[in-house]
Amino acid sequence: MIGTHSAAMAAAEAVADALSDPGNAWTTAQPTGGRAWPQSLAGGAAGVALLHIERARSGLGDWRTAHAWLSVAASGELTTATNAGLFFGAPALAFVTHTAAGSSGRYRRALTSLDDAVITITRTRLAAAHARIDRGDQPVMKEFDLIRGLAGLGAYHLRRHPDHPITCGVLSYLVRLTEPLPSGTGLPPWWTDVAPNGELTPEYPQGHGNLGLSHGIGSVLALLSLAVLRNVPVTGMTDAIERTCEWTDLWRQQDDAGPWWPGFITMDQVREQRIRPSLRPRPSWCYGVAGMARAQQLAGMALGDTARQQIAEEAMLAALRDPMQLGLLPEIGLCHGKAGLLQAAWRMASDARTPHITAGLPRLATWLAKQLAFPLPDPELLDGAAGAALVLHSVGANAAASDWDAFLLLA
Repeated sequence: MIGTHSAAMAAAEAVADALSDPGNAWTTAQPTGGRAWPQSLAGGAAGVALLHIERARSGLGDWRTAHAWLSVAASGELTTATNAGLFFGAPALAFVTHTAAGSSGRYRRALTSLDDAVITITRTRLAAAHARIDRGDQPVMKEFDLIRGLAGLGAYHLRRHPDHPITCGVLSYLVRLTEPLPSGTGLPPWWTDVAPNGELTPEYPQGHGNLGLSHGIGSVLALLSLAVLRNVPVTGMTDAIERTCEWTDLWRQQDDAGPWWPGFITMDQVREQRIRPSLRPRPSWCYGVAGMARAQQLAGMALGDTARQQIAEEAMLAALRDPMQLGLLPEIGLCHGKAGLLQAAWRMASDARTPHITAGLPRLATWLAKQLAFPLPDPELLDGAAGAALVLHSVGANAAASDWDAFLLLA
């Protein structure tokens, strides 16, 4: 175990060293997907700053490096437009800056300004969401999801100021999101009329119900559960968690490897009440077991439901033990790859009723560290080297000094 931790820490340090200078970090490895805007948590300087902030807060990195990356992230005009959310714009920069500040007085003036901007964004989104519910319309994913919507904004507010009225406002909206709409269709109130990519397409003429932690009801389940565990006084949260779990339980599957959940549900599947085994998603954070098992574990803890917690932990164990599932994660990243599974497993292990998840971490950490030993891949946080290095640092040190993975709703 000691050797594994040393290898993980060494790999994380090598990536941090390679990404120490914002001026040349992208000279040999270009981020994919056009996400290298400075204020992008997914692919820009804001995301890479998170790696250096965590290392500085743990005493292994240089605050000057962290500040240099933060300065780049804050360069240019900061957006508070409709595309701003936890992963982009003012909320993303606010999350990273708060992570750097911790309980210190650092960045106080910047955080005051950013808080004003994020609170204004959140109030605008809440007003629109409540008006939509009042009309009885189904939501679009970006109203409530983690990447673009109110679950993401709520993740920031819960962490930054859990006792602020805006935090209670977001949580109250999420409770309302789970309450049946007057249409009486029998579909869950978070069912969307669009495809999983967020667009209207003929392949999904009647939309879908999304379970994922990135774009679906998994994010709402995780955030409400974290709020209950932190004793935030908002009425109806446990009822909302139970309603959400009732629906996810309806679609939970079981095979020889263990429990699993589909990434989303179509109207045809609702009619047939059946999920084909081939639709088991890869065990990623965004749509697979890595994200949903952690959300279900948190829900079990919030409800005092030990059976639910046990099922969630069995699902994670199945993913860690099954070579076929692990083989579906050739990438290194937090979103789609090994790093997301490893970080979710590490967080679950700390709360687990079984020691077996902890025992499954070293092998996955070793594989991830070996992949990072090759020429540096994309430096970005969500799918690249910065995110993988953050996970290896946390697992190697068995600590996350900054709770950086709150933006994934794992903590």
